[in-house]
Amino acid sequence: MRYHIWTIGCQMNTADSRRLAAALEGLGGEPVARAEEADVIVLNTCVVRQQAEDKVYSRLGAVRRLKSRRPHAVVGVMGCLVGVGDQAALREQLPWVDVLMPPSDPGPLLQYLIEHGTVDQGRAVSADGHACRQALGEALLPASDRGRLVSAYVPVVLGCSHACTYCVIPYRRGPERSRPPDDILAEVRALAALQVREITLLGQIVDRYGHDRTPTLDDSTAVPTRTEPPLAGLLRQIQQVDGLERIRFLTSHPAWMTDSLLQAVAHLPKVCEQIEVPLQAGDDQVLSRMGRGYTADDYRRLVERIRKYIPGVAIATDIIVGFPGETEAQFQQSYDLLAELRLDKVHIARYSPRPHTLAARRYADDVPPSEKERRRKSLDDLQASIAADINGLLLGQTVEVLVEGRRKGRWWGRTRTGKLVFFDGERDWHGRLAAVRITWTGPWSLVGEPVSC
Repeated sequence: MRYHIWTIGCQMNTADSRRLAAALEGLGGEPVARAEEADVIVLNTCVVRQQAEDKVYSRLGAVRRLKSRRPHAVVGVMGCLVGVGDQAALREQLPWVDVLMPPSDPGPLLQYLIEHGTVDQGRAVSADGHACRQALGEALLPASDRGRLVSAYVPVVLGCSHACTYCVIPYRRGPERSRPPDDILAEVRALAALQVREITLLGQIVDRYGHDRTPTLDDSTAVPTRTEPPLAGLLRQIQQVDGLERIRFLTSHPAWMTDSLLQAVAHLPKVCEQIEVPLQAGDDQVLSRMGRGYTADDYRRLVERIRKYIPGVAIATDIIVGFPGETEAQFQQSYDLLAELRLDKVHIARYSPRPHTLAARRYADDVPPSEKERRRKSLDDLQASIAADINGLLLGQTVEVLVEGRRKGRWWGRTRTGKLVFFDGERDWHGRLAAVRITWTGPWSLVGEPVSC
């Protein structure tokens, strides 16, 4: 059985695809680079923005043509296009697709393959679900990643219950569900045993980890205490995992980024000095229409607290331009706030209405596409200048780089603050920590030379 997985979208989709690949290999599967060569073709989809959805449907068209030529190929669609609700409408729209899988749930495809005898016939499997559960239980990394993958994503919170007015995630990935801490720790330990040196904990609002869980006598991370939120407790446990060098987490929400969590980050040596906390807009009226639950001044004070507790921290944020009703003056508030805060990274998106969201039902999409693009480019140019200045301060400095691999003949990796660094070196640096003196800086990457063996 040869399989091909096409993935688009967020880090959660990347983690889901990696787990699916490992599970398929547990049933005898072998990866191939081209869909045309595969017996099983999976599209892991994203519909968070219209641009991503357009790419998904373009890819679906190509796979449909392939399916017409090779009708025995099994086609599965996974992710946010499928969602967690009734699949009847999508089945009617895509009758040629064999299996639909909700986000983070490869089980339906594995069960289909077992029931239809598509798996390696040399393996003893049954259709009673045992083989499916076993493959999922053992799924961590596909063979190509074992011993080679340095940094891995570990989902800890699935779904979201916050329901920002523009966001389709609650409708597509369902309500917030925190994974049991024992499951997370077992996965992290297993990844470390496979020579993964860095893990990133994932959640739509990762700071809310554990707030939806019922406490048990043995579950110290299930509920917040007066002094420490559940995520901080989980970080402390992961800190103890042997072989792990670094821990990151994303994405945070300003309302849940507490001082006690920041203190935990500051005092845990393996947790990196990097925080990703979306702003989305710099105008209070726009923030209110977005349902974000904070003001621009609240965010400004949060950035001050982050920098107070975590010296040398890198802060990344998200901004949406062209939200319904956003005037030029309101956009300028976003521009001015970013110019003032001088953050390390800004992910900029043009607003696109998403089905079922409150914003799509309540507000007209009244900012022209050309104006959205102008605003996006204006912020992008501003951030390029800010990032160039921030990175320029590292010129001549020596930084610690966790090396993830080679690109175009150069080693590459990231600093604790997430800066991308390239350097030359004859020795095998893969998976190692390298002390690198920076010799060139740009807004998006750095170049240096190793100064230690």
